[in-house]
Parts: sequence; C-alpha cells; structure tokens
Amino acid sequence: MASRAVTLSRGSAAALLAGLAVAALTLGPVAAVLVRAGGWGDLGPGDWQALRFTLLQALASAGASVALAVPVARALSRRRFRGRGALVALMGAPFILPVIVAVLGLIAVFGQNGLANAALRWLGLPEMTIYGIHGVILAHVFFNLPLAVRLLLQGWLAIPAERFRLAASLGLSPWAMFRVLEAPMLLRIAPGAFAVIFVICLSSFAVALTLGGGPRATTVELAIYQAVRFDFDLGRAALLSVIQLALALAAGLVALRLGAGSGFGAGLDRVARRWDGQGRLARLADGLWIALAAVFLLTPLAMVALRGLPGLAAMGPGTWEAALNSVTVALISTALCIAWALPLATRRGELVGLAGIALSPLVLGTGLFLIVRPVVNPFALALPVTMVVNALVALPFALRILRPEAEAVRADYGRLALALGLTRMAWLRLVFLPRLRRPLGFAAGLTAALSMGDLGVIALFADPDRATLPLQVYRLMGSYQMHAAAGAALLLLLLSFGAFWIFDRGGRVNADA
Repeated sequence: MASRAVTLSRGSAAALLAGLAVAALTLGPVAAVLVRAGGWGDLGPGDWQALRFTLLQALASAGASVALAVPVARALSRRRFRGRGALVALMGAPFILPVIVAVLGLIAVFGQNGLANAALRWLGLPEMTIYGIHGVILAHVFFNLPLAVRLLLQGWLAIPAERFRLAASLGLSPWAMFRVLEAPMLLRIAPGAFAVIFVICLSSFAVALTLGGGPRATTVELAIYQAVRFDFDLGRAALLSVIQLALALAAGLVALRLGAGSGFGAGLDRVARRWDGQGRLARLADGLWIALAAVFLLTPLAMVALRGLPGLAAMGPGTWEAALNSVTVALISTALCIAWALPLATRRGELVGLAGIALSPLVLGTGLFLIVRPVVNPFALALPVTMVVNALVALPFALRILRPEAEAVRADYGRLALALGLTRMAWLRLVFLPRLRRPLGFAAGLTAALSMGDLGVIALFADPDRATLPLQVYRLMGSYQMHAAAGAALLLLLLSFGAFWIFDRGGRVNADA
C-alpha cells in the first residue's frame, strides 16, 4: 500500500507540475495582452463573418480528413507489401511541411497553371480554381489527412492479434469483424482525431491568407492578425483569441465524451494477421485507396523537390547556420514536449494540452514579448522562447498519439505493477516506456518536424544572427532570391522529414508498423 501511495503521488505531482506549466504558458501571455490593452475590445461585423467562415471550414476540413482516413488506414492495416513502411512514413510528410512550402506545392498541382488544370484542359473539361473556401478545405485535407491516417492506423495496430485470430476461428464475416473489433476502436479514436484537426483548422492563418481568395474567406486567426498588425487593437485580438480557445475546448470536451471507452486489453505483441478482406474486390479497393492517397499527398511534394533542386547550389552560409539553429530548436522542443506529454497522457491532461494550438500564436507571441521586454532584450531569447512555444504547440498532437495507448497500459498492467511493488522509476523503465515505444517515436518525430518548420514566434523575436531555416526561406523570398529560397525550402523539407523518420523509425524498431 505504501508503494502504491508513493507511485500515485509521484505521478500526480508530475502531472500537476506539467499542467501548471502549460496553463501558465498559455494563459499568461493572454493576460499580458489584456493588461496592455486595458480590457476587452468589441467585435465588428467582419469578425462575426470570420467566425462563421472559420467554423464552416474547420468542420468540413476535419470531417473530410477523418472520413477519408478511415478506408486508407484500414487498407494499410491489413495489407503487407514491400516498401509499406517507407510509404507510411512518406504519406506523413505533408503534415510536417512548413505551410508556405506546402501551399506552393499545392499551387503547382492544383493552381491555374498546375498539373490538374493542364489535364482538365487536355480532356476538354472546365478548369478548377484553388482559391476560395474549397481551396482552403483542400489544403487542410492535404495537411491533416496524414495525421488522421496515422492516428487511426495506430488504433488498428493496437488491436491484439489474438482478437483477430479468435474472430477468424469463430468464422465471423468481414462485416461482423468490422462491427465487433474495428468499429469500437474507431468510436474511441476518431472523435479525438476530429477534435485535434478541428482545432488545427480553427487557427488557420497562412492557408487562408494565401488561398482564401478575399475578405469573405477570412478566418479568426486572420482577424486577429489584422487587429494586431493594422489596428493595434489588442483588446479585440485577445477577445477573438479567447473565443477561439472556447471553441477548441468545446470540441475537446465533445471528443472526450464521444471517445470514452476502453481498449481491447493486452496481447502477446504478435503481428496481426488479417483473414478478412482477402477477396479480389477487397484487395482492389484497398489498393485503390492507398494509391489515390499516395498520389494526392506525394505529388505536391515531388513538385517542391523538382523546383528546389536547382536552388541548392545558390544557398549561402547563412542558410546553413539557420539550418543548424533549426535542428537545435527541434531537438530541445521535442525533449520538452515529451517531458510534458508523458505525465499529461490522460483524458484531463489532453484537454489541458489543447490550449497549445487553440490560442492564437500571434497573441501568444505578442504576450510573451510584453512579458519579457521589461526584464531582458527579447531578441536575446529568440531561440529559447521558440523552443518553449514549439513544444507547447506540438503538445496536443503528442497527447492525442500517446493517451489511448498510455491509458491502455495503465489499465492492463497497473494492478500487476502494484502487486509487484514496482517503484515509479521501475514502472516507467520496465513497463510504461517500453510499451509506448511506437507511439512515443511517432509523437517525437511529429514534434521534431513541426518544430523544424515553424515560422511563428521566431518571426517576432529573431534578429539577423538568430534565424531559423523557415525564417531564412521567408527572408530569401522577400529579397527576391527565388532560386536560393527554393533550395532552402527543399533543405527544410529534407530536414523536417529526416527528423520525423529517425524518431518514428526508432519507435518501430523490431515492431511491425
């Protein structure tokens, strides 16, 4: 009993400290902005229009991403073929791309002079436009479909192989197997995936700015940008940010309510052999879904690579220094994010973590600037502040990945650990961390890649000597060095994907993913 009390108290203390740190880093900057503004501002008609558009595109984007991810993830879960691991990793690349780089790739494919319109003209069909609400939704699906696929695929891989063996021995039909095994998993995982993607789309900025096509396609984040940049109405910016936070927390509460339920228990960690879906029509359908998803996600990446190769030779030494800064920021941000995520990998902890992407990065950046300015030169803290904010923004993704498996491990092995009298460190070293290796690798890779490509706080704090690679790409584009910018963008793509692959592969060593 004493060992149990010590273990629980240490775990609760770690979760409490992590939760307090996240709350301080999200609510503190908002409070600083409010103090500086002298109170809340008033919303105008344009702000209400932005709110309606934001909700519409976020619901459509999240719904389409999760709905399309279900057949793709199911196909990947029951098909084994050469290069499958590399394809799964490559299909995750769009989500880790810097937004501006990915938008350029989408325009190269779906823009007026892109590949899709060239094919439509050749077929004599009407051309499409990527600008407007459908362009915003298309870009959001491009970014978030890989995340939804990986989250759902993780759920399929978590079903013990023994359950599939039992279903096969009972002679269950494919529909019965789906209803008994797969549908409960989807009801547990899909609402959380929808909530995370919904919150991501709530805070859409660069996508709406480049593909919105006009004032009618203004998001709340764009309205915050206009309030801060052009009107310097910090009160209105803070109010919009709090509204955005409330919407995100509401989505998180609904997802937690709908996603309640336990897993399938512990297995023997065998590779799940699927007896369902072996018919010709099922194999054809799975292959078609995998092929369509691969073409949709990988073609824009190929266009970015083709346009960036000639510019690699045009990069100067400043670009390589910026790349080193980005690698450093990514590694430290990843360590900090995982340190927060492990104790917060609970239902309540995931709700706390949603604040990281629910609050406007523009308001967070402005608030941090106001907090540190009386004490120290903000430019001297450019990289450390960027590390902290990147870890905070990536925390919801890490928690969404880790929480289902962490709760399953606690439920399946918690009593055994108490019966054996394991200490907190022994529990982490022998049970908890080894069984979370695969989702930990995925979460760490995602965090590192997102941190590598972030252009947020660093743009507010950076001086010429402390640039990261995304900021360097932005500066090269601003000085019309387009070849060098394309080369730097390709380097950023390679570093982001490389960081993701190394961590993700490390979590899947000796495990089939």
